[in-house]
Amino acid sequence: MSATTLDAVPQGIRLSVSKQQRRRHRTDRLVAALCIFATLVVLAALGSILWTLVARGLSGLTIDALSHVAAPPGQGGGLLNAIVGSLIQTALGMVIGTPIGLLAGIFLAEYGRNSPFANAVRFVSDMLLSAPSILVGLFVYLILVETLGHFSGFAGSVALAVLVIPIVVRTTEDMLRLVPVQMREAASALGARQWRVTLLICRAAKAGLATGVLLAMARTAGETAPLLFTSLGNLVWSVSLDQPMASLPLTIYQYAGSAYDDWIQLAWTASLLITVGVLAINIIARVMLRSKR
Repeated sequence: MSATTLDAVPQGIRLSVSKQQRRRHRTDRLVAALCIFATLVVLAALGSILWTLVARGLSGLTIDALSHVAAPPGQGGGLLNAIVGSLIQTALGMVIGTPIGLLAGIFLAEYGRNSPFANAVRFVSDMLLSAPSILVGLFVYLILVETLGHFSGFAGSVALAVLVIPIVVRTTEDMLRLVPVQMREAASALGARQWRVTLLICRAAKAGLATGVLLAMARTAGETAPLLFTSLGNLVWSVSLDQPMASLPLTIYQYAGSAYDDWIQLAWTASLLITVGVLAINIIARVMLRSKR
């Protein structure tokens, strides 16, 4: 605003505008300070957790801990059966849940849109996304464990798959909706059929879809409650999906509350392994999503 214009403005209005600007400036600085403070609190909490895990779990991260199966207290047991059990159940849960989630997300984004059936599917998916994981474990227990008559690694994988599906559905729908409409119109104008257009859209959003799958894997890798009702855990070596199967979350649950120092140390080591694995998966997912953007 020029000097001539300012001179034409009455003195009272200029004072009022000046006070309003100073008030807005103070408010802006206050909100910025609160945001910085909240960020520092979160970083401090995360750093404290990571430091505690490293300080207490790193000393137990030995070759014996990674190459020996569970053993009675004082006999030098390890985490090999728990590590293998976690990998098997998480991988099988992803194999079961990922295709279902991808297909459902593609249907919602490309075919269903705002149809009543699509809205119902979207509502159920959102309910599953916010449902406590222990309820999923109880549901699978009633469906599979009681039907089969015993706990099993397969039941644990199914419980993890149920947790995977809504995450993949939501991320798939969101990523496909981010693809410009002009790409769909161009493909249709060239005479491509609907399935071909959908395939092209999925290829364009493949980095986002992979990110959603990785985030679902990170979410399910550390779940304990569903496995308590399904795979139960196993202190001996077992890779049979028809038998109870060990996993790192269950091992942490069982060992952390024991009265034996070596088991408590293994619980800290298992916690460190899960945290590092989940952190690595999240970092990979974020990097992929950023490169796509």
